[in-house]
Amino acid sequence: MTDATPPDDLAPRILAGDRRALARAVTLVESTRPDHRAQATALIDGLRGHGRQALRIGLSGTPGVGKSTFIEAFGMALVEAGLKVAVLAVDPSSSRSGGSILGDKTRMERLSRERAAFIRPSPSSSHLGGVARRTREAVALCEAAGFDVVLVETVGVGQSETMVAEMCDLFVLLLAPAGGDELQGVKRGIMEIADLILVNKADGDLKPAATRTVADYAGALRLLRKRPQDPEGFPKALPVSAVSGDGLEGAWAEMQTLARWRKDHGWWDRRRAEQAAHWFEEEVRAGLLSRLRTDPEIRTAMAEMAESVAGGHLTPDAAAADMLARLRR
Repeated sequence: MTDATPPDDLAPRILAGDRRALARAVTLVESTRPDHRAQATALIDGLRGHGRQALRIGLSGTPGVGKSTFIEAFGMALVEAGLKVAVLAVDPSSSRSGGSILGDKTRMERLSRERAAFIRPSPSSSHLGGVARRTREAVALCEAAGFDVVLVETVGVGQSETMVAEMCDLFVLLLAPAGGDELQGVKRGIMEIADLILVNKADGDLKPAATRTVADYAGALRLLRKRPQDPEGFPKALPVSAVSGDGLEGAWAEMQTLARWRKDHGWWDRRRAEQAAHWFEEEVRAGLLSRLRTDPEIRTAMAEMAESVAGGHLTPDAAAADMLARLRR
């Protein structure tokens, strides 16, 4: 029998803003050990109702666009403005070994030294969408610790980046200056969930190209169906430079404007309630899949059915229906 009680001192230390306790708690929620999962669930439940809310910002972009450089520059600007910033950076994991480089603290050297900042790289563990399964729990821990802004950096642009939107208040897509053909390479689905498109590297020789790219994306955004959760003018595209800092203050002002409008019009609370319901369903699905993988009797039945399907004796649909019927018994 496992002990579902989390370490006694974690909750009060997290609420007091202890970064060491926060790091320890994030390690706990990332663990897959059954006893650790029980302790993590108890810890998150115990911290519920603390009344603190951070602005959760999901950030995605193509590899090489400068996400880490942007996050460090943006995070430093927020810290200098007196805010506490947490960065949850999800690194790609090897599908073969499960290993991950976890180099974000190295890439964000200045920000990692700030007392008002907390950087936590986490392996994605090959999870769909490039977001570690427990990232949303880490976000909740950062909120409890009193951070004002939580930035969630994802592995990159892909069809399942919508998962990021299901744990964040704002979704920011970071892109590099490029020709008009580049617009065709960005999936419509990602454009539809983006609240802001920031064209990075808008400095030096690339500044004219960045200006043209912003105009291209602004035109594309106007063609999309207006969303009820947006005020007039959103979503929008803006130029920024992580190197010079140009545009960072303006981007932050736009994020605040959008967040404030959604709070004033009831969209903030409604969206968070929808997200909570979504993750409840996801946890049920994950629990069912875990049972399929860990129950010896079910694993044996699955293997036998898979063999029958592979041999052409059963159709996938019939085998799945049979398997689900067994789970209901």
